Parts: sequence; C-alpha cells; structure tokens
Amino acid sequence: MTSQTSGQTSGLDARFALAQAIARDAGAVALDYFNRRETLVIETKRDPQDVVSIADREVETLIRASVAETHPNDGFLGEEYGLVDGSSGYTWVVDPIDGTSPFVNGMPNWCVSIAVLHKGEPVIGVIHAPCQDELYSAASGKGATLNGKLLTLDPSRTIRNAVTGIGANNYVTPAFVARMVESLLEAGGNFIRNGSGALMLAYVAAGRLVGYYEPYMHAWDCLAGYCLVKEAGGWYHPFPVDGDRLTKGAPVLAAAPGARDDLMKIAGL
Repeated sequence: MTSQTSGQTSGLDARFALAQAIARDAGAVALDYFNRRETLVIETKRDPQDVVSIADREVETLIRASVAETHPNDGFLGEEYGLVDGSSGYTWVVDPIDGTSPFVNGMPNWCVSIAVLHKGEPVIGVIHAPCQDELYSAASGKGATLNGKLLTLDPSRTIRNAVTGIGANNYVTPAFVARMVESLLEAGGNFIRNGSGALMLAYVAAGRLVGYYEPYMHAWDCLAGYCLVKEAGGWYHPFPVDGDRLTKGAPVLAAAPGARDDLMKIAGL
C-alpha cells in the first residue's frame, strides 16, 4: 500500500466513524423535536407540501459544526444552508431530516442522511432512522450494515416478486408520475411511497425494497443511500456532481441486481 493510498484509507476510516457518531447524535436531537413536534413552527418552501422547521435547521447546524471541528478543510453541502467548498477532496452531503412532511405530521418515515464524496464518488453513506432505532452504514470497500449486521442483496428478487419504492414531487408533472406508476404496474410490479427517498434507498440496501426510482431528486437525498446500495451488492444511476450540478436535481434510480434492467427501462435511463 502506498503512502497516498494509506492516507486515503485512514482519512476514509476517520470520516466513516465520525459520520456514524454524528448520525446518532443528530438523530437523537431530531427525535426529541419529533416527540414535541406540536411546538414547532412549520414553514413552507416552494409550495404547501414542501415544508421545513427549526428542527431541520438545528440538526444541520449541529452536523456542520461537528464536521468543521474535526475536518475543517472538507466541503459541505446541506439542504438548508447550501454548499461550502473545501480543499481536502472530501465533501459531506447532508439532509438533516429527510421526510420533513412525515416528520411534522407525526409519521415515523424520516431519517438523518449523511454522505461523504471523494473525487465525486459517494464513499460513505450513513442513514439513521431514529423512530426505528436503525443505523444503516456503508463505506467504500467495507460493505453495508444495518445495526452492525451485514447487508447482502438477493439476486433472485425482481420487480415482480418484490416491491419497488417510488418518489414524486412538484418538480415533476402529475402526468409523468402517472405514466411512471402505470409502466411499473404493467410490468408486473408494485410500489410504495413513504415520503423519504433516503429511507427508501436504505430499504433497497436492506432488501426490503427491490429498487427505488424518483424522476427528480437532490444530492442530499440520495448519495448516502447510493453508497449503501452499492456496498450491499446493488447498482445505482450516477448522480451528476461536477461544478454546480451537485446542487441541482437529477433522476435517481437504485436497484438490486434482479431489478436493474426492468427499472432502467421504466425510468427510460
């Protein structure tokens, strides 16, 4: 192992440990807010379905501060406060609470999503679902785990004998969503939507869903889940990260081996 490779490995290991610790801490703060959500002031973003609360902002601030203290030269992109460039080659990509709508409405389908990019690739993915006390963790070459148990996808699972997750938002027309659902059903599949794309990607890695497709999604929602799916033996459609593309939306698709071809066809990718 060269000194450069060794340095990258130790850098990855340190950030992987930190990401897991931060996800636990952030999840505890978010869960406290969830348990007293009736006190939160809820604001809307682009439309009445796109909501944010002080919980989102405080959790992101906590994560940013923890990263800056330990790795001050790392870049950081968060949903609430945007992108800060770094010089280390590592960039953290974070959604403090993915599934804010379920969160504020008292449903448990939300999570803290933390990814780390290195040279444009998601090399760390950690998703914490506090209501279920589940911590999904993955790092490049180290596999994916759920609460410490190794995750390995079953190649015999397809869209016809398992369930696919889908996502939709007001960036996509109702007609497009209708065609997407129709194509999946016509191919013999079935679907769920739980309000958190990051959590459904974690479910793909865990084998609970055979795939996940959303026509327009942001980096902070998908990159942690992408790392998890890849390390569990699945596949994902690359997310554009060059320049300002990292801050823009793009199609997101991840799948177990037996569902990849069908879902690529349905998604037109």
